[in-house]
Amino acid sequence: MTTGPHRTTEPDTGPPDDERLPSLAEQMADQLGGWRGLVESSIPVVVFVIANVVGELRPAVVASVAVGLLIAGLRLAQRRPVRHAVNGLFGIAVGAAIAWRTGDERDFYLPGILYGIGYGLALLLSAAIRQPLVGWIWSVLVAKGRSEWRDDPRLVRTFTQLTVLWGVVWLAKVGVQAGLYLAHQDTALGVARLALGYPPYALLLLITVWTVRRVTRETAPEPLPGA
Repeated sequence: MTTGPHRTTEPDTGPPDDERLPSLAEQMADQLGGWRGLVESSIPVVVFVIANVVGELRPAVVASVAVGLLIAGLRLAQRRPVRHAVNGLFGIAVGAAIAWRTGDERDFYLPGILYGIGYGLALLLSAAIRQPLVGWIWSVLVAKGRSEWRDDPRLVRTFTQLTVLWGVVWLAKVGVQAGLYLAHQDTALGVARLALGYPPYALLLLITVWTVRRVTRETAPEPLPGA
């Protein structure tokens, strides 16, 4: 039996420990939707790229939206989570609507480019004002709403650096797509949309989860002797 004071408030004031955090693999799988989520979110874009190369714009638009709806409907019928399917379908639908209206296949990718620019700038701005967006996203998605990291200078610094990394990478990859868009490289733009979609995101997510868990373990308080 320990004779020191009973530390009943430690779980609420200290950094989250491994027992309350999902494993790295679980966090990665949840954010990416697993291999099925990765594949399903990419299929409508692949369909659009291929259909647009071999045919006309409007059939490509119809085919990509139809495939997106089919995937979402199949997930609903199987009572599986539809978050990733719905997110992908929304992006496909907006891009398809713009491309349909303008008659320019490049515009299918325009919403994604604009979103990427806005997201990258928001990340860098949040880091500049010491409210790193990656830290707040971590609080919501991983730490169950807790934000004790704000009281730990090392975690604040870590989340700020990670947020800058996310912002720079995001603006770099969207810059490549914007350059292809302005150069009217439609097929290359579709390939870049796929190549610069999930792979950089997965790598950034892996770096973030590994870094935060390592810093959290290093800053966790040592157990009291005899406890």
